[in-house]
Amino acid sequence: MKKITKEVYLKWYEDMQFWRKFEDKLAAVYIQQKVRGFLHLYNGQEAVLAGSLHAMDLTKDKMITAYRNHVQPIGLGVDPRRVMAELYGKVTGTSHGMGGSMHIFSKEHRFYGGHGIVGGQIPLGAGLAFADKFFDREAVTLTYLGDGAARQGSLHETMNLAMLWKLPVVIIVENNGYAMGTSVSRTANHTDVWKLGLGYEMPCGPVDGMNPVKVAEALSEAIDRARKGDGPTFLEMKTYRYRGHSMSDAQHYRTKEEVEEYKKIDPITQVLDVIKKNNYATEEEILAIDKRVKDLVNECEKFAEESAYPEISQLYDVVYEQKDYPFLSHKPE
Repeated sequence: MKKITKEVYLKWYEDMQFWRKFEDKLAAVYIQQKVRGFLHLYNGQEAVLAGSLHAMDLTKDKMITAYRNHVQPIGLGVDPRRVMAELYGKVTGTSHGMGGSMHIFSKEHRFYGGHGIVGGQIPLGAGLAFADKFFDREAVTLTYLGDGAARQGSLHETMNLAMLWKLPVVIIVENNGYAMGTSVSRTANHTDVWKLGLGYEMPCGPVDGMNPVKVAEALSEAIDRARKGDGPTFLEMKTYRYRGHSMSDAQHYRTKEEVEEYKKIDPITQVLDVIKKNNYATEEEILAIDKRVKDLVNECEKFAEESAYPEISQLYDVVYEQKDYPFLSHKPE
């Protein structure tokens, strides 16, 4: 595993702080109806992404996930201004304003969504891995899903083929405890989701998903295994979300006391504690990081606010390759 240095901790802190504040801003503008439709926030789960990025080879490895997908492309290098613009439905967005919150993509940065269908991304992740194996690209695909999607048949079909063909894929359950609003204990007669891998004789195990070090350690081992041709791994990242499933979630299924208890192990606080304990940064340097984060969030908001909405003609341009639109009875002007 790549060494976890002072610089890594400082990057983790700045990245995770930015992801958190970026989405806090999205929540604020959602209430103002500047972002519409569904909005699923990642607050609390940032250690999973931070540890994953440390373990990956960002020049070739891929990532695919469900609809809680705003900060992953940012971590991979996508301009955060374009991500926010996409949520605003603006033409400067990652999909020219046509995808919105649940469908962020960047082929350039090897981020393949952003998928609204529960469990729909799981076989797609295996397909990406199959292509890499077929073309001998030595790349690994990290495929993320929630604990709710762990009950979908697509997971089991994918795990079967991934083991059969020894695909270079790591399947990662981000178990935040509740799916939409139903606890893990109410969806199966076991709460250790990682044990599903045992039925396929797939290497598997639980991981502390609130600690980026633990995530990086587990994923480094899994990625190395996949890259050597030894096949997939199934990991359960035990994490927690501080906000509801989506912005419309009243959260009646859990208590405020439970949320506050989990905030005591906030991944950002854990990283900041290590920084302070080891004197990796002074108070002034930490405040400077916080200011950079705030300024960049404001810059993203300004960019999205000032960008234009797409022209109506874009509806045709992104669907039809043949420009005389032979399948339309009414031709666009």
